[in-house]
Amino acid sequence: MLSIRHIVKQYAGHRALSDVSLEVERGQIYGLLGPNGAGKTSLIRIINQITAPDSGEVYFDGQKLNQSHIERIGYLPEERGLYKKMEIGEQMIYLARLKGLSRADATTRLKFWFDKLGMQTWWKKKIEELSKGMQQKAQFVATVLHEPDLIILDEPFSGFDPVNAEIIKDEILELNKKGATILFSTHRMESVEELCDAIALIHKSHKILDGKVKAIRRSYRNDTYLVEYNGEQLGFDGAQPFEVISATTGDENNHVIRLKLNSGANSNDVLQYLIPKTRVNMLQEIIPSMNEIFIEKVNQIA
Repeated sequence: MLSIRHIVKQYAGHRALSDVSLEVERGQIYGLLGPNGAGKTSLIRIINQITAPDSGEVYFDGQKLNQSHIERIGYLPEERGLYKKMEIGEQMIYLARLKGLSRADATTRLKFWFDKLGMQTWWKKKIEELSKGMQQKAQFVATVLHEPDLIILDEPFSGFDPVNAEIIKDEILELNKKGATILFSTHRMESVEELCDAIALIHKSHKILDGKVKAIRRSYRNDTYLVEYNGEQLGFDGAQPFEVISATTGDENNHVIRLKLNSGANSNDVLQYLIPKTRVNMLQEIIPSMNEIFIEKVNQIA
């Protein structure tokens, strides 16, 4: 759906993007990650044709990106941009017509979304009369009203309370299930774990990591496990096939150890060592979270 090839963008003395390439497959939810100032928003603006790259190319659905693609893209900017003194209903219809919808189609779709998100009484309200979270919800509707093939969301959960954040998350998943490709920039790593099929991590204008989330997490496995057992607390003398990193004792002689396998050992070796000695309730591999991977990669280049 989106092919970004060797993009470079310079602003006066600041290099925003340095030879950035990535591929977003049709139907993916793709996360664009990075610290503030990394270059994420610069890349999003280029995809939306708000600015142009100094060099490099963007292809949309197999074609070089051009003005005709604007109607197939929905964009929710981090800095929201609705007209504060314009009635919401008329504003939504106006924005939809800019994306190619007729007034009748825009009105029908808008009524659907207003009913779905509990916004029925908002039609005559002005943006300045709404809370920040309500404004975010209105802008989300404006982004998806024309049923775009590619939906670009820059910090989509900013300003939402937990209940409304969950509602928007569910809507993103439903739109994706119906065929929309989603590209979103976020600082919320829990959103990446929940939503994303693939990610790219940009830091100091460079792409430093990309790929499918599950594959990235697997590649950072470090043979660390969590074990829960019952009974007498075990002592370890170094003969076991692992190193104990930490140990805690809970209620009713319930013990939890965090361990790292010795070189050449596997999880079966852990069980074979422990089962004759105690009752094992759980053995679980600890795979680094995207948040931990994010921090590690950024710190490597800090």
